Amino acid sequence: MESTIHVFLSYLRVERGLAQNTILAYGRDLKKFAEFLRKCHKHRMEDVNREDVVDFLSSLYKEKLDSRSVARYLVSIRGLYKFAMMEEMVTTDPTENLESPKIRSSLPTYLRVEEIDKLLEAPNLATPIGLRDRAMLEVFYSTGLRVSELLNLRVSDIDVRIGCVRCIGKGDKERLVPVGRKAIEAVENYLAQGRPKFARPSSPPPHNHVLFLTSIGRRLSRVSIWKILHDYGIRLGLRGRLTPHKLRHSFATHLLERGADLRSVQLMLGHADISTTQIYTHVVEERLKQIYKAHHPRA
Repeated sequence: MESTIHVFLSYLRVERGLAQNTILAYGRDLKKFAEFLRKCHKHRMEDVNREDVVDFLSSLYKEKLDSRSVARYLVSIRGLYKFAMMEEMVTTDPTENLESPKIRSSLPTYLRVEEIDKLLEAPNLATPIGLRDRAMLEVFYSTGLRVSELLNLRVSDIDVRIGCVRCIGKGDKERLVPVGRKAIEAVENYLAQGRPKFARPSSPPPHNHVLFLTSIGRRLSRVSIWKILHDYGIRLGLRGRLTPHKLRHSFATHLLERGADLRSVQLMLGHADISTTQIYTHVVEERLKQIYKAHHPRA
């Protein structure tokens, strides 16, 4: 089982060109599946049947995982067996005709414009860290980048002349995203007065080229960015937990609220399928319903 999983993950990386974070997620899911099977004394893929997969998914529910997470595990297992069937490693697929868990659709949460303004004014511009945080938050909201795209931005990826950011998204696909004037101004201030305080000439690649650095000159991690946003959210008393996804949702929702077309938003977000972007139209529709109910005399 373990050797097949290793070959499958290599296939996803080399043949399918999936992003590293996606491959890591597949690996975590399949490792947990293999550990479950080991406890059931099943070590070969061909020994696994439909009931084994169902029992594994049931065990995830007992761990209080939600339907979306359980469905992701099933996708990983299904992908593994589809690959094994293609390579003639097994003759049967235990996930065949196995229904995915019903996922209750939930609309993305986002910040109101006044909350965004409050957030962007929060960093202390008298400190290098404050300059970095202001630039980071401005770029986040101005572009709607994924957190992985933001932390991998290099200094050369922002073209202040034409007002665009070059980023590498899922599947190593490159795209250009417009960036606003205020974000560019914040980045220029950070590059002039903040980043030089962090940069270390001896730092190895990619740290010496990365735009947003820690105080010791290293690239910010995903956990660091989550913590920075969480702390600002707590300090400002913002509704719910402040996450990178919430800023991305705010970017898309505010664009659509102000008349942007769905196709343009799709390109800026880097969604491969426009159906992924359509969730934001439901957010806007829900917002309009709330406004109507609150203000129409006969609502």
